[in-house]
Amino acid sequence: MMAGGWQGGGWRGGAGWRGGLRSAADDDEIGAVYNARVVNRLAGYLRPHWQRLAIGLLMMTVVALTNLAMPYLVKLAIDGPLAQGDLNGVALVGLAYLAVSVLNWAGSFLQTTTMTVAAQSVLVTLRSQMFEKLLALQQAFYDRNEVGRLMSRVMNDVGTLQELLTSGFLQLLSDLLTLLGIVIVMLTMSAKLTAASFLLVPVLAAVMWVWQARARTAYRTVRATISAVNAGLQENISGVRVIQSLSREDANLRRFDQLNERHLVANLQATRLAALAQPVVELISALALAVVIAYGGALVLAHELTAGALVAFALYVNRFFEPIRDLTLRVTMMQQAMASGERIFEVLDTPVTILNPPQPKRVAPLRGEIVFEDVHFEYVPGVAVLRGVSLRIAPGQTVALVGQTGAGKSTLVNLVARFYDVTSGSIRIDGIDVREFDLPTLRAQIGWVPQDPFLFSGTVRDNLRFGRPEASDADIEVAARALGVHELILRLPQGYETDVRERGSLLSAGQKQLISFVRALLADPRILVLDEATATIDTATEAIIQQGLVQLLRGRTALVIAHRLSTVKNADLVVVLDQGRVVETGRHEELLRRGGLYHRLYTLTYAAVA
Repeated sequence: MMAGGWQGGGWRGGAGWRGGLRSAADDDEIGAVYNARVVNRLAGYLRPHWQRLAIGLLMMTVVALTNLAMPYLVKLAIDGPLAQGDLNGVALVGLAYLAVSVLNWAGSFLQTTTMTVAAQSVLVTLRSQMFEKLLALQQAFYDRNEVGRLMSRVMNDVGTLQELLTSGFLQLLSDLLTLLGIVIVMLTMSAKLTAASFLLVPVLAAVMWVWQARARTAYRTVRATISAVNAGLQENISGVRVIQSLSREDANLRRFDQLNERHLVANLQATRLAALAQPVVELISALALAVVIAYGGALVLAHELTAGALVAFALYVNRFFEPIRDLTLRVTMMQQAMASGERIFEVLDTPVTILNPPQPKRVAPLRGEIVFEDVHFEYVPGVAVLRGVSLRIAPGQTVALVGQTGAGKSTLVNLVARFYDVTSGSIRIDGIDVREFDLPTLRAQIGWVPQDPFLFSGTVRDNLRFGRPEASDADIEVAARALGVHELILRLPQGYETDVRERGSLLSAGQKQLISFVRALLADPRILVLDEATATIDTATEAIIQQGLVQLLRGRTALVIAHRLSTVKNADLVVVLDQGRVVETGRHEELLRRGGLYHRLYTLTYAAVA
């Protein structure tokens, strides 16, 4: 069933949700360096870990201060005990240097470990919340958002936050604190040499600004091209049967090679830019060091600067340019993290529109009476799918829904289980509007056998027990025997213990359908929906299961989207839909005698197999 296209809205800037996430092109965007909304939301996730954050902040300060202290200790050693020939003093300063180095290492270790634990805890929470939200969202959300993009939100975007949470913010603060400390210490030793040392800072800033702008474009291109490669790979793997049947292997390979080549070119360009950053910084740092040695040497000879201060200056100059380089490189990381955070919270903030009422009604078991009263429904405002459907289905009645493609059959049964809510009118089960039911209670009593059944990874037994986890092995076998499927299951390689693999890939379409029938019977629903459930079953297997269907349908209200003639002929009531309206109701023979739309559909669809 296609569901039209709402325009993508989203979370950006607090904008309201309009039915879908932002466009796929936005997935490759790089956001602002600082996004207050994202940071504030992340702060809420980090708040329970405030003790670790405090330790991380303290250790960051320790690391920054020890980095500042080590060159100064070298100055003290040269200008003090070394100049005076005091070997004991030199040894003492050396021990102090060693102690500061150990403290620096310990601080760095504790900062990394504490922040990693806090960050990983936040990432686990985010993934769990996103998974919970995706399970709660209504079907309309999935009609408008591709699975691949949702997977990217849960895995890639959450992963992008890892570096930011682990070291990004603290390292940014550490770099700023280190820069400030270096400037203060250098000024206290010599304002003249400090000014000379910083002559090349504007040059570095300009070079890195140009580099960062080009790097941002290059990394965005890498993300876009790898997305295209992944999309092409997924599409070709999913459609491999069609590719092989049409002998399109060579053509599709050439097309994939083109995508792969574009990604290679983008990657090489980004790699060249990344490789350029380090040498440029080192070159400018070397030039600054040359200035310090030349001018500082002159100051030493003029007795305006001590030799120890000159060595300390040289060490500080080397350390000064590292934070500048790191800050520039972290800009792209921060931008990517902000964009990823915005996309994550866009999902988490998507409203759930199919909700439990304030005082939900829990009625179990249901009798199974279903009444549609003037039901109208639109996937897209202004485009009607159902138009004034009114219908009463008695408890235990089997109703066949027939009509041309797009008549509204699947929409009608989807509304019963509240996968969508009616636009106007009402649907009542046992006299209660479905919107007043407790959702889990309602859906637990509605069994669903779709045309394309979904099996989860695991054994046949695991899948049969999916709707009733407490069912015993004996219960499973009774249900399988009742539908005449037990012997067919035993013919599988390991019987009930056969591993069906992902989406039941090791089973045929008919085998998967039979398992879904048994799963529905085992769950013991009061209302059963068969959405063209026998369409993929061959005639011989259908003959086996028809007897079982009598058992499956006994005492249950059944809504059957009919595909096979046998299903239609055995129905208590046939409802004919056309362009969202009920145009005929009655039994099979009665509708044939009327000579209306059902007679025409029967002649076109069923008569050839009658």
